[in-house]
Amino acid sequence: MMPAFLARWFTPAPDSGVADDLRCGKSPWADSVHLLWSVWIFVTPLFDQGTDGGYTRTWWLLTLSSYPVFLLLFARIQLASRRTTHFYAWAMAALCFALLRWYPSSLSYFVYACVMLSHCRMPLRVRLAQLLTLNAMFAVLAWRVGYPVALLVVIPASAMGVSAIVMVESVYKEKDAALRLSQDEIRRLAVLAERERIGRDLHDLLGHTLSLVTLKSELARKLALVDPPRAQREMEEVERVSRHALTEVRAAVTGMRRSDLAAELVSARLMLEASNIAFGTDAPATCELPPDAEASLALVLREAVTNIHRHARATAARVDFSSSPEGFHMRISDNGRGGLAAHGNGISGMRERVRALGGTLAIDSPARRGTALDVAIPLQRSPKSVERDAPVASMALSGPGGVA
Repeated sequence: MMPAFLARWFTPAPDSGVADDLRCGKSPWADSVHLLWSVWIFVTPLFDQGTDGGYTRTWWLLTLSSYPVFLLLFARIQLASRRTTHFYAWAMAALCFALLRWYPSSLSYFVYACVMLSHCRMPLRVRLAQLLTLNAMFAVLAWRVGYPVALLVVIPASAMGVSAIVMVESVYKEKDAALRLSQDEIRRLAVLAERERIGRDLHDLLGHTLSLVTLKSELARKLALVDPPRAQREMEEVERVSRHALTEVRAAVTGMRRSDLAAELVSARLMLEASNIAFGTDAPATCELPPDAEASLALVLREAVTNIHRHARATAARVDFSSSPEGFHMRISDNGRGGLAAHGNGISGMRERVRALGGTLAIDSPARRGTALDVAIPLQRSPKSVERDAPVASMALSGPGGVA
């Protein structure tokens, strides 16, 4: 069993790089791939002009004693708080400075120290100042030890170049994280506002009615023995008010559940662009559709966009609309891998919804050439057709909506 102090030592801090990777769904070992560059520690002796190629007993002893320390410092940089990782980066540089006279492979420790210093969470000017100070210290120490002048230029230049690239990536990563947080906050506030609106609507809708039902029920209870006919009339009034309230609640809930195309387009943009899929649409400012037809088309659009998000591997998607007095057409396309199966729970659900509206759903999905769904529904229908399709539409709206 691991001792308590070691368990604390290897537990990732809430704002560490490992914790950030876990929150983003990445493997906690993702950043360990950078250790592959430490192969230069074992390659450096090959440039030694000695007969043994630089792999001396001193080199082996210093490698076996310093490389585990380097790995420990690297692990701490990944696990520690971003506000304290610069201490471990400086410790890695100190490891290089202590061994520089006898151990040329320690140059790799210096490069790692510069790169890891770029990951620290501190103002950009402070990071640049620390990098310049670190490189100046290296140049002075390496010159005093006797390293070639060319090396005094190449190593700091390489370290600063790689550090600048890592620093820019780190800044963009922080901005992306801040953007994701702001989007999550917008969604949370939108949900909160919708809950408050629903609460106000239900309070306005039921508050007076339930108070009236309570008063009349109390009155009927008191009159039950004194004036039974009047008590019966009061209970009949309670029943009438309750039925009226139930009708209003059903109408309100139907309105809350109903989806519309404009809301689904906004949701589609958020979902796809969060997955780095460019989204385009030519949605009209107003869309004159019957409420039931718009609700069904919104659900079809939702399932199609979910398919693109989960399965298409696309980089771009588009939704186009066209309408005429006779019908309405919606086309959902992407440039993904294609090969969409024509049958499945998701596709079957979309077909049922479109068929309930008297329309058609056509799928064009050649392999590796994207997918296009064309939905066409009529807007002028005979009364008999509407009466015949109404039960089917009701079944479709309450049916399954999974993705194939």
